[in-house]
Amino acid sequence: MERKHGWHVLYVKYRHESKVYRELTEKSIEAFLPMATSIRKWSDRTKKIQVPLFPSYVFVNIKSNKDFHDVLTVDSGCSYLSFGGEYGLVSDSEISQIKLFVEGKEISDVQLMTALPKIGEHVKIEHGELSGLECEVFRIDNQNRISVRLRSLRQNISAIVPLSYLSAPAENVFAKA
Repeated sequence: MERKHGWHVLYVKYRHESKVYRELTEKSIEAFLPMATSIRKWSDRTKKIQVPLFPSYVFVNIKSNKDFHDVLTVDSGCSYLSFGGEYGLVSDSEISQIKLFVEGKEISDVQLMTALPKIGEHVKIEHGELSGLECEVFRIDNQNRISVRLRSLRQNISAIVPLSYLSAPAENVFAKA
């Protein structure tokens, strides 16, 4: 397989994402571990906890052949994600979109979906931290859920945003998928 520079997805042992992320940053390798807040309920309490948005995945920005090999020496790092004999690359714009979802203060209930969303209203977000993002809207319990397709990972990210942030329908951005 041909190695390319850019953002790759490192598959890691289950529940070892934070450990791998720390080790990569200690080795001065640019890494990204998107985290989402999840509400867990037990019989005696409810608690908000941070969980990886993509279980068993850590994103790494490979800038040299040395980086490519150094990433694989990290404990609990298994392999690079590949599709059809080629290492999967994630574009800078997709990394930026993921960061917008997980770092936004006014964004709640971020979820990962592997199935394609149902066809709905296509809009562009005009205000707030996701300004300029084109997305698809879902109506769930009187809330507005948007979804962005990450083509390289064949997955979607969705979140609830304030209705006032959405503009008139945009072109069909999911038709390209």
